[in-house]
Formats: sequence, C-alpha cells, structure tokens
Amino acid sequence: MTFTKKEFKIEFKERLQERFALSVSDASSKELYETLGKLVTSHYSGNWKNTRQGYLSEKQKQVFYFSIEFLPGRMLKSNLLNLGILDVVEEGLSDLGIDLEDLVQEEPDMALGNGGLGRLASCFMDSLASIGMPGNGNGIRYEYGLFKQRFVDGYQVELPDEWLNRGNIWEVRRESKAVNVHFGGKVDLIEEANGQLKPIYRGGYSIKAIPYDTGMTGFENDTVNTMRLWSAEVTQEDKAKFQNFEGRQELENLTSVLYPDDSNEQGRRFRLSQEYFFVSAGMQSIFNYYKTLKLPMIDMNKYIAIHINDTHPAMCVAELMRLLVDEENMSWEKAWDVTSKVMSYTNHTIMSEALEKWQSSLMKEVCPRIFQIIEEIDRRYVEEWQGVFDDDLIKRTRIIRHDQIHMAHLAIIGSHSVNGVAKLHSDLLKSVVLKDFYAIYPERFNNKTNGIAQRRWSQLSNPMLSKTLDEYIGKSWRKDTTNLRLLLNHQDNNKLLSDLEQTKFENKKKLAAYIKEHNDVTVSPNAIFDIQIKRLHAYKRQLMNLMHIIKLYLDLKENPELDITPRVFMFGAKAAPSYHFAKSVIKLINETANLINNDLDIQDKIKVVFLENYNVSLAELIIPAADVSEQISLASKEASGTSNMKFMLNGAITLATLDGANIEIRDAVGEENIAIFGLTESEVYRYYNEQNYNSADIYHNNPVINRVVNAFVDGTIPNCCMEGQEIFDSLITYNDEFFVLRDFMSYCDAQAWIDASYKDTKKWGKMSLNNIAHAGHFSADDTVRKYSEDIWQIEPIRKG
Repeated sequence: MTFTKKEFKIEFKERLQERFALSVSDASSKELYETLGKLVTSHYSGNWKNTRQGYLSEKQKQVFYFSIEFLPGRMLKSNLLNLGILDVVEEGLSDLGIDLEDLVQEEPDMALGNGGLGRLASCFMDSLASIGMPGNGNGIRYEYGLFKQRFVDGYQVELPDEWLNRGNIWEVRRESKAVNVHFGGKVDLIEEANGQLKPIYRGGYSIKAIPYDTGMTGFENDTVNTMRLWSAEVTQEDKAKFQNFEGRQELENLTSVLYPDDSNEQGRRFRLSQEYFFVSAGMQSIFNYYKTLKLPMIDMNKYIAIHINDTHPAMCVAELMRLLVDEENMSWEKAWDVTSKVMSYTNHTIMSEALEKWQSSLMKEVCPRIFQIIEEIDRRYVEEWQGVFDDDLIKRTRIIRHDQIHMAHLAIIGSHSVNGVAKLHSDLLKSVVLKDFYAIYPERFNNKTNGIAQRRWSQLSNPMLSKTLDEYIGKSWRKDTTNLRLLLNHQDNNKLLSDLEQTKFENKKKLAAYIKEHNDVTVSPNAIFDIQIKRLHAYKRQLMNLMHIIKLYLDLKENPELDITPRVFMFGAKAAPSYHFAKSVIKLINETANLINNDLDIQDKIKVVFLENYNVSLAELIIPAADVSEQISLASKEASGTSNMKFMLNGAITLATLDGANIEIRDAVGEENIAIFGLTESEVYRYYNEQNYNSADIYHNNPVINRVVNAFVDGTIPNCCMEGQEIFDSLITYNDEFFVLRDFMSYCDAQAWIDASYKDTKKWGKMSLNNIAHAGHFSADDTVRKYSEDIWQIEPIRKG
C-alpha cells in the first residue's frame, strides 16, 4: 500500500490527534516517532496477516531460523524503505517541519546480539522476506540488550541497555500462542504394555513462554515474515515457587541478558536454561502449528525446516525427539528419521573454546528428559558405527565424552546439512576442525559464504552514494545488487570518480562532526579514515593495529617532518565483561589516543579515536565514511567476517589477511584492489604442526618490533603499567598465540602501500569503484537463495 505526500500528511496528523490529542507543533519527537511507527505497522499489518494465512492455506514449507542473537538495529527507516514510502514520508514530514532523522534517533537500537552472528541472523530475516521466501526467526526477547559501553579513565565500564523501557512499537504480544517450558525435577521411564518407555515427571517447575512477534517486511513486495522472540513469565501453577527473592531472580535472569557470565556454576545454569527455554518454546510453537495442518508427523520434513544457527540452539535436535517420541508416541527410529531430515546446522567458528560443551551433571539437573534423550542418541550413534569406523574415531565424535556434552556434535549428528560460512572456513571444517565428522558424513558438509542485507548498508546508511549510483547506472541495482557491476563501464569516467570522492568526503564530514561531539577530538575529513570495528578479541588482532599506530608515533617523534598522509585510526568494539585481555587492549588504545591526540609534535598527522558503544546504528554512520577496512585476524581464525563486505560496498579498500571471506573478496576485486599481508592458513598450520614459533626471537632480533613492544612497559604509554605488562607478557612470555609479531612487518608494508596509493587520487578512486562494483557478490539475498535451494528446500511464496 502506498500513498501520496498529501495523503500521508493527513493520515499522520489524524493519528497524532487520535493517539496523543496533540497537533504537530505541540508534540515531542518521541510522540511523533510513536505516531509514525504505528502508521507504518498499520500499512503492513494486512500483508503480515495475508502472508501467515497464505502459508497455512497453501501448506507451504517454511524455515524456522533459531538464533540466540538477533541484531536488527533500528527498524523505522528499514520498514519505510521496504514499503516503498521512505521518500514520500521524509518529504511529508519535512513539509510539517519535522526532520525524519530526529524521529529515527528516538528508536532504541535493538541490540539483542553481540556481533556478526546476530547481525547475520537479521540480514537473513530481511533477505528471506525480500526474496519472498517463507521464513521465520526464533530467539529471545532480552529485557536488556548487549551492555552499553562507557569509558571511564580509559577503561570499559558496562551499563545496562534498558532498550524496552520506552516500549517497542514493532512487536505484538501473542498471549494465545504461549507455551510452558519445563525445568528440573526427575524423570522416571516406565515401560508400557507395547514396550514403549513413558516418561513420568516428578518435581521441577514450568515457566510460561510468551511470544512477541515482529513483522519482517520484504523489499517492495507484499511479504511480511515473522521474527518471534520469547519472554519468560510465571505459570499460575508454579507461582508459589517464585515468591522468594532467589526464585524471582532466577526467572528474571532467564530472559534478562544475552550470555550471562558463565564463569561460575550459577551463571552456567542460567545460560543453559536460557538456551533450553527458547529452543523448547520455539519447537513447541512449530509443533502446534504443524498439528493445525493435519498432516502425518512422518512427513514433517516436507513442510518444516529448522535451522540451528551456531551451537546455542543445538538442543532443537533433542527437543524435537522429545515431542515426537513422548507426545506423539512415535517410535525412536521413525522420530530420528524425521528429526535428521528437518534439522540443519551452521557452524560459525573454528575456535574450539567457542564450540559449546556442558557438564552432563548440569544438563541432567536443568533438563533431565533432554539429558536422557541425548544419552540415547549418543548410545545409538556408537552402536550404529561400531565395526564401520575405528573405535578412536567413534570416541572422538561421540556427543558425551569425558562427562561433557558436545553441542556441535549433537547438531552435526542430528542434522542432514552442516555448512561453514566462507570457502576457507568450510574447507578447514572438513580438513581440521570437524575432520572426523567429514569422514563419517561427507555428504552433509557444504559451504554458504555469508552475505549482507545490502539495502541497509547502502540505501539506508549511504543515501548520497546510492543517488550517485542511480545517476550513472540506473536504479536496477537497488533490487539486484549484481547490477553494481555496471559501474565497471565507468572506470575511466573522471566525473564519476570525482562524484564518488565527493560523496566519501561528505560522509567523512558527518563522522568527523560526530567524533567532535562525542569524543571532543577534531579530525580532518582530508585524512585517511582507517577503521577497525568488530568484537574485541585477541584473534581479531586489534593489538597489531595499535602496535602499528605506536610505530608511526615513534617514527614521527624521531622525525616530525616524515612524509605520511594524515590518518585517523578508529576503533569500535566491545569486550566481553569477563574478558580481561580484551579490556586491557581497550585501556591501552584509549591511553595511546590521549597521548597522540594531545602531542603537538605530531602536527595532527595521526589521530586515534575509540568510538564508544559500538552498535548497528553507529556502524551505519562509520562504514560510509571509511577509506580503509581493517580485516586483520590471524589467517584461519575468522569464519567469515561481514563488516568486510559492508565496507567494500561503501568503497573502502580492504587491508586484510587471507582469512574468512577476505579471500573471496580478493578473488572478486583482484589483487590490485586490496591490500593483502601476513601468514596464510597453511603457514599458520605449519607452525602448529612443527611447534617452532618463537616470538621472543623475533622480539630480540627485530629492532622495530623491539621498540614497539617495549613501549608497552617502558613508560611511553602513560597510566597503564599493569595493562602494558599483561600485553607484553602475552606477546613474549606466552609466545604470542595469534602470531602478531610474525605478521607485524608485513602489516606495516601493507600500510605503507595504503599510504602511497591514497596519494594517487585517481588510482584510489578506481580501486574504490572496483570494490563497490563487485560488492553484489556478497548479497544476503543470494546467500539465502542458496540455503533455500540446497539445504531447506523451500520455494518462493505461492500466492493463493
């Protein structure tokens, strides 16, 4: 449904009057935002209902995407764009004296995720609807988003992100779809006359799971899918159990925060409970839906696909078995056949510590029936392969091993598909990380390189660039980003190169103004904006970036007339609250920034800015202004990366190791349009196999590295004696786990190449254009199409 500007203004004023009894001139930005939000939801509610009813009446196969994280960011402009009314609304509001951007700022950033995992899930929700595929999200409605990050004396301090305080206009509470999730107690198995084992529950308690649904609008089509997030409430039967403080706190913690601190037993129990809560609620909801179709349970895989996004929802496998065996009295063999055909799993990491494991005793305490089912899956798995594969291989791939439940093993054994998220990552899964499983199930393994929702990262976050592209290549790229390749016909068009440069400059001015307001640091938009934004983790090597900054600083102190292009180094990153090393790196970056930004000898040739509280909305401001995209993880450690794709789409040059999707970016743009450095994955594994890496040798024998590393402990960087020593020790005493020193000189060479290339304006402009032109290669629309065809077997929505 669309409308004219005149019709919009009339409807907007009427709704404001109805809702708040106010005229435009008397209303606050919050009241205007809520009015606009309700107007928008009314415009897609009919399509939302029709989409749901269409799935039901057509009995169309749907995918249900289980993810513990969703990072949708602000939804107002995204919905306006997808509904095709962004320009009309923006102009109509302007006529009324309202700036749309002021209303956008009133919307809380729905930060229900930690980084790439949650953002990918949200990109997939956007793409599923935009290409007209029947897909649903299933997650947790956290009362508090990922913490708000503040810096106090250079240290990260975590504050609660109370995003729901002002309500959420996009969600609909669906009390009628609530289900109960059972925890704790004991489960006895009683054999019935037919030989089936019947579970009898003793004790424990149930928690009411209430779904809150959010419409996921498709781009310029009538599809509106559903993201369902679950909230926990007390059931009437178990109210008494939650009267005391401890009981009430346990309930509230269940959906209060993402990733409760699991450094103690109580935290681990909360986290496991959280995972089972949203898995069981979601699975029961799907089960109830399937029953309304009145179809045989044995045929479920023809109508339902369930996707396990990382290991957190791996209990989907056991929960579906529980529902089929316990509730539907299906035989184990038939239930297992259904389950494995319905389930698919994406692995997002090769870091062994990120592959979840739970103590058997804890699983037995929190989810006793699920523990019994996992035990039986494990027993039958061993039985199935005994005599086929050697005993050691079977032991290594068991779900329960050394009294621990390996959730990745459960997901792999219980699924028909296992995919990685970049070609290198998928190859490493097969050859290293999940090598044993690949030997058993080679047909299950496949690659699906991640993609991004390019509408948000171009049309929404960079409207100036979008208009420039429209002018030269038309608007078809807005619907099909492969048409960005039309830019290649204009590589020698000086007017286009100049327009692209001007667009970048304007975006840099906007970011510079934000930095001045929030960091009180003046930066020049004429400088190179060199940016690293991602979770702060040792393998992502923000430390190496910092070391290069220190090297430049020391070089400039020695020779203030050194000919370097002025550069602004920017960081955006949160460290997990209990991750001491990462927090020390933040402190060091902030103290280095204070040192450099206030040193007159440097003559503003370098500035360092750590942007506080990095989130989706801030990324939308940062990425269009970037000249250099830092993707410097140790080769083999980053599964994919998606910020690399967002930067590329906005014309930044990637400075990268051959890790994750960086390899595919290199292949797409050509080696002349990317800055590659560092060890390759095979060289990294050679070090692992030969165990001959010695960081102390590098430190003692390379005077450049020696000087930079010493800066952490010799007083060069003030106010961080303890943190500096910790970082020094990580590099020298503990042998530099992520080979920062080994890659450092190569990184410096790549940075020097960046500096020289930027001086050649035309060369840089062509490099930037080539990156934009090839960015369509990484569209989430295409990624989701591949999942739909190869894994989920879902088809575009049939219009009844």
